[in-house]
Formats: sequence, C-alpha cells, structure tokens
Amino acid sequence: MTHTLVAFHAHPDDEALLTSGTMARAAAEGHRVVVVVATDGDLGLASDEFAGDGRLGDRRLAELHESARALGVARVEWLGYADSGMGPELLPDPDERVRFIRADVDEAAARLAEVLREEDADVLLTYDRNGGYGHRDHVRVHEVGARAAELAGTRRVLQATVPRDTMTRALDLAAKVYRFPPEFDREGFTRAFSARDEITHRINVRRYAAAKRASMRAHASQASAEAGADRTLAAFLRIPRPLYDLVFGREWFVDPARPKGSRIATDVFEDLP
Repeated sequence: MTHTLVAFHAHPDDEALLTSGTMARAAAEGHRVVVVVATDGDLGLASDEFAGDGRLGDRRLAELHESARALGVARVEWLGYADSGMGPELLPDPDERVRFIRADVDEAAARLAEVLREEDADVLLTYDRNGGYGHRDHVRVHEVGARAAELAGTRRVLQATVPRDTMTRALDLAAKVYRFPPEFDREGFTRAFSARDEITHRINVRRYAAAKRASMRAHASQASAEAGADRTLAAFLRIPRPLYDLVFGREWFVDPARPKGSRIATDVFEDLP
C-alpha cells in the first residue's frame, strides 16, 4: 500500500540537509512525496553571483525544484512568506509579504493544512522543538507544522533532527581536517537538535546517498561565498563519496506521540494502515 509524505521546511536547501534521503527512499518505494517551504530563503548567505541583483529568493526556489527532481518529489509548494534571517535584528517585511517569524501561527498553519488535506497526507515531516540549530524560522516550522497537522487531522508528525552527541562528535572529527570560520559556535550544538533517548525513528538512506548528494548540489547558491570564505554545504560536497555515504547514510526523527521506551522504528510509514 502506498502513502503520502509531506516534508515541511523553512527554506530551500533545508530539505537537502535533513530529510532528502527519507524523501528519496519514499519516492523510490512508490509513495507520493510533497515538499513545502515556508519562505523563499531571500536572506540566505550567497555570493554576488547569486544575490547581487536582488533575486536570490527566485533562484533558491528554482534550486528547490531542481532538488525535488533529483529526489523524485511529485509536488513543490511555497507558502509565500519571506525569510526572517539569522541576524540579531529582524528586518522590516518586504512589499506584500510577511517574514515568517511574524506570521500568525494559525494563519500559516491553515495554509499548510490546505496542502495536507489536498494530499490526504499520511505523514508530515517538520523539525524538533529546538528548530535544529535554533534558527527562528525553523522553530516556527515546528510550531506551524504541529498546528497544521491538528487542523488537517494528519495521522503522524515526525520531527526531523540529529542526535546531538552524534552531531558534536562529527564536528570534532571534521575540525581535524576543516577550519571552521571564527563565528562558528561549536558549543551551541551541545544544546541543539535532540538527545539520543528522544529519537524514535532511525531511517537507513545509504542506498539513496547519490540522490541526497544531488539534492545538496542543486542548491548552488548556498554553496557559494565570497573569496576566502567557505560554506558548510560546499564542505559537505567535497567529502569523498564512500565517506559521504557513511556520514549521510542515516536520518533521524522524533515522534512525540510514540510511547517512551518503544523500539526504534526504521520506516516513517511503519504501522500505518
């Protein structure tokens, strides 16, 4: 029996990093996969080649469609919000759009719930309560996704995450061969994502590592930087393929409705009728 999976993300490229393997696996197994982004990512960091003319948001949405093709995604939707950015100061809203963090949760959830109803979604992917590493738009995705599932009656909500001890161990290994920029806050990751005992789903996506890598590569603007700088996505794409498959061969989720102490599930559709 086939199901429908909807992955809800804050910005184009977030799907590549956290859920693309799960999306590619679901599509390859015959399920319908839909990706929804809240914002167009117009405040993302990028070189002048991509952002110099003020059309970065358009380019990032185009990159999202390219990523979707690599993953076998059947439908791509943008909820119409503007990127809230990462800086300490929240910028004014652009013309005729609202920055996602300023959006009313019920209003934004209603937009997402409309997609969930149209698709008769079985599973919704969102973020954990920390919003992963804490970006304000990611935290809002967690809030909006939970409310939208209530409105639409979606049966299962899985929060994309990473076991934080795995994340910090990987960062320490990477630091031996890669120099992180001065502003990189390694300690911040000790409070980010989820504790290992909160993980309910561990999905093996190693067979779909090539699709995941293609999804990352599609977001060329987010691998770009000015001379002398480096970007995390660009560093990931430089990892040799066998090591890449190992590092990115699993994806993790938290199901807040799953009883504590349950065995770790290995399929996002497990036990669904």
